[in-house]
Amino acid sequence: MAKLAIYNKEGQESGSIELPDEIFGSHVNQDVIHQAVVMYQASLRQGNASTKTRADRNGGGKKPFRQKGTGRARAGSSRSPLWKGGGIVFGPHPRDFGYSVPKKVRLLALAESLKVRHKESRLLCIEDLTAELSKTKEFAAILSNLKMDGKIVAALEGSNDTVRRVSRNIRSFDLVRSQDMNALDVLKHKFVLVSKTAMTDLIQRVKGETQATAKQEAA
Repeated sequence: MAKLAIYNKEGQESGSIELPDEIFGSHVNQDVIHQAVVMYQASLRQGNASTKTRADRNGGGKKPFRQKGTGRARAGSSRSPLWKGGGIVFGPHPRDFGYSVPKKVRLLALAESLKVRHKESRLLCIEDLTAELSKTKEFAAILSNLKMDGKIVAALEGSNDTVRRVSRNIRSFDLVRSQDMNALDVLKHKFVLVSKTAMTDLIQRVKGETQATAKQEAA
């Protein structure tokens, strides 16, 4: 069974936590990750593009010229899509690009993305930060001790409430709840930082679905 080292705020190893083989021991399932990430990215699309049809354009109520005798093609409105200043045919309109995939797929994708970061040695576990932190530079020093540079996503359940306050001014650092973390959060950041409590919660979240999938593959 694989193990994940636990570090203290000085960056020194103080223990370890066991990682279930059914989650971290198999190969990475890229297909599941792709399904979930595309779904999350689609949900982030705003879909605000909008164009006006001929009905939305101002004017155009009067027939531009008589039907016959001018030598021109007949026209009933100056807001026809064929005319300058007319409406747009089949143009974009506000829409929702979001869709959903099964909860099982989302949890499996989270497990696979954590596995990717673990294989890259970019999944770090820290002791619960129970001491009061008063300044941002104190928390920045902790990140420096852990040798984490680049974009970081963190789930720090079990830590003091001051962690959120002192970390909010650190660029490229995002703090999320372990129950809300998803595959896109993990993969769009270079490092994943979790407290011991949060790591236990994450394992419990994905363990049930992973075991069920392993049984189905074995059958």
